[in-house]
Amino acid sequence: MTDLIWQEIGKGLWDTLYVSVLSTLLAYAVGLPLGVVLAITDKNGLKKNLIVNKTLGIIINILRSVPFLILFVLVIPFTRLVAGTSIGATASIVPLTIAAAPFIARLTETSLKEVDGGVIEAALACGTPTAKIIYKAVIPEALPSLLSNSVIAFVTVVGYSAMAGFCGGGGLGQIAIKYGYYNNNQTVMFVSVAVIVVIVQLFQEGGLWLARFKDKRRKNSK
Repeated sequence: MTDLIWQEIGKGLWDTLYVSVLSTLLAYAVGLPLGVVLAITDKNGLKKNLIVNKTLGIIINILRSVPFLILFVLVIPFTRLVAGTSIGATASIVPLTIAAAPFIARLTETSLKEVDGGVIEAALACGTPTAKIIYKAVIPEALPSLLSNSVIAFVTVVGYSAMAGFCGGGGLGQIAIKYGYYNNNQTVMFVSVAVIVVIVQLFQEGGLWLARFKDKRRKNSK
């Protein structure tokens, strides 16, 4: 491979990390509160409200059901409005965030529902306000699970970012398509995929180690 292609792969690596990390953070800013609402408005939640729960659940399920490439195209007008363009790494953050937020909401809901009911009952018995129960008791108890699920969310976003390359979304996905597939260069394809695999493995191992560390500290503190 030429020096130019290696430079492009280096740029693609940076773009992939930039897009994936920022999209995951933005998706959590949206998806985490939605997941909390889903958990507390459930039939066994702190603030049971089946109308809110079912309505929000339907909206989230609809968004999760739309394939990413179709969603990417559907939100192009909104992407242009927000980012000023519909192509490039920064523009791809918009559809990636929209696609990941509902997924994160469901992961968050699942994590919060795994919390031991005794913790919540003890907080309620002390007259603790709902908001304080959530942020001082439920979320800390669910933190190891939330961290494990954040790894799943990040890996999913990395996969989406690679698909975004088909639509001019930048990153390693676009490098693989532009220099690998269109030029029939299998080496570029292999290197691009290998770099994506390394990114996923590093973040996965780091995230799972952190989740185990937090879980061990929580158990030792009891």
